[in-house]
Amino acid sequence: MSKQVLRAGTSIGANVAEGVRAQTKPDFYAKMSIALKEASETSYWLDIIHATDYLPDEMFNDLNDKCEELLSILTAITKNQHR
Repeated sequence: MSKQVLRAGTSIGANVAEGVRAQTKPDFYAKMSIALKEASETSYWLDIIHATDYLPDEMFNDLNDKCEELLSILTAITKNQHR
């Protein structure tokens, strides 16, 4: 499970980095949408790891707060794609 968190979590940054260098608006939004999906997956794995007592409450709360912040930012970015 920890490998899934690592894979999904690092994919967020990789897709944002690609999006920043996108050549078109549709490409930018596609990369941000992928980053949003990866952030959602990361949140899921954090919940699972926490529920199975592999992640202490304090660490979960910190990571979950950061993940929720990323989800909010990426949601706001992707919602603007049709404007």
